[in-house]
Amino acid sequence: MIQATGLTKVYKTGKSEVRAVDGADLDVNPREFILILGRSGSGKSTLLGMLAGLIRPSSGTVRFKGRDIGSLPDPAISELRAREIGFVFQFSGLIPTVTVLDNVLLPTLFIPARPEARSYALDLLERMDLADRAGAYPRTLSSGEMKRVAIARALINGPSLLIADEPTGDLDAYTEYEIMDLFRQLNNEGMTIVMVTHNPDLEQYATRIFGMDRGRLVERSHVEHAGQGVMETGLLRYRMP
Repeated sequence: MIQATGLTKVYKTGKSEVRAVDGADLDVNPREFILILGRSGSGKSTLLGMLAGLIRPSSGTVRFKGRDIGSLPDPAISELRAREIGFVFQFSGLIPTVTVLDNVLLPTLFIPARPEARSYALDLLERMDLADRAGAYPRTLSSGEMKRVAIARALINGPSLLIADEPTGDLDAYTEYEIMDLFRQLNNEGMTIVMVTHNPDLEQYATRIFGMDRGRLVERSHVEHAGQGVMETGLLRYRMP
């Protein structure tokens, strides 16, 4: 799905340079759950940004399903992200002045109109155990509920890849594991996930584990967690064409 080769991102400040990412290589295969562990400032978020085409590398290449995204113009990269990649961040980023349902539907504004989008969004909210909160506003939700809305929003366009940047960093331990169990279930149903975190307790959810320090990416282990290889059912049966 993704082939990243020699990814480097250099930021210049005056006469000095900071190598946020330093020669990272990463292949992501369909159905994998890749976890990248590292301290704050290790380059994890910068790496995710380059994998998703949000940040252009100083050197190196990223191929997504065979396409060199670095060679694409900005509108084409934006379209690829809208259709193929769902994003979940540390902070849910919900728009406070619109309902839960409208927050979930927001990414559909960036692709051609689909009449089934509303019913699909309601299906997603039901899957997230939020069917009764569709008309609520974000200020009335708990932190875990807001995160589940953000996950539904990330899935609304039927992406093939879910990118998660410290998605549980602002949650209590119980809610963190609740969200991670949801990620595991999505992965077992066929969703490819690349996630970064500073919490080593979350290694149990991944199929491959990498460490990142001072911009250098190193694979640490390759595991098969329970449930890998499950046929695509559940949520993905709703995937939009």
